[in-house]
Amino acid sequence: MKKHILEVDGIQKKFNDRVILSDVYLKCETAEIIGLLGRNGSGKSTLLKIIFGIESAPNKCIRIDSVSKNNENSLSKEISYLSQEQFIPNHLSVKKAILLSIDKQKLILFYEDEFIQSILRKRINQLSSGELRYLEIKIVLFNPSKFVLLDEPYNGLSPIMADVVNELIIVNSAKKGIIITDHNYLNVIRISTKLILIKDGKTHCIKDKAELVDKGYLNSSAFL
Repeated sequence: MKKHILEVDGIQKKFNDRVILSDVYLKCETAEIIGLLGRNGSGKSTLLKIIFGIESAPNKCIRIDSVSKNNENSLSKEISYLSQEQFIPNHLSVKKAILLSIDKQKLILFYEDEFIQSILRKRINQLSSGELRYLEIKIVLFNPSKFVLLDEPYNGLSPIMADVVNELIIVNSAKKGIIITDHNYLNVIRISTKLILIKDGKTHCIKDKAELVDKGYLNSSAFL
C-alpha cells in the first residue's frame, strides 16, 4: 500500500497580542497515530483547525505527498476532522445520518458493529453523549480521506467505550494517518505511535515518556 505524508510547516497564530503557535512543524504518515499533547490553551485544537482549513493562519504551508495544498479551498477529500462540537443534526435518525455519511459500498462493514446495531433505530437527539460521540468518531474514520484529525474524541465516553474507540482508531490507522488530541492523555499516550508536545507555541517531538515530566507537562506520579 502506498504511503502518504502530510506535512504542516510555518504555522503561526496570535489571538490579540498573545502568541499561541509559533513556527510549528508537524509531519504525519499513513499508519501513524500522532498524539498531540499540551496544557490547556497551548493551541492543540487551534492547530487542528488550521490544518483542516477552518482557522486562518498567515504563511502556513500544508503539503500532502510533497504537493502544496495552500491554495485549495477544501481538504475534506484528503483530511477528515472530528471537532469537539456535535456535527450531526439532532433531527436526523441514526440510520439517516449513516446513509448520508457513509459510502454505499462500506455500509455493510459499518453495520457490522454491535454498538451501532443497538442505536440504529434511535434518533440523534435520543442518544447519550457517549453514544453520539462513538457514532461521530466511526463516521469520521470511515471517510475515504488519507488523514484524520480527532479533537477530544473521548469526551463523554465511558472507560469501556474508550477502549472500543481505541481499537477502532488503531484498526483504521493501518490505512490512514491519524492525529489525536484529548484531555484524557493516558489514552492518547496508550495508542500513539509518536508523541508531539506543544509548549510555548512550538512543537517538541517526545521520544520518551519521561520527557513529558522533564518539560513540565506531567508530574512524575502521572504514570500508573
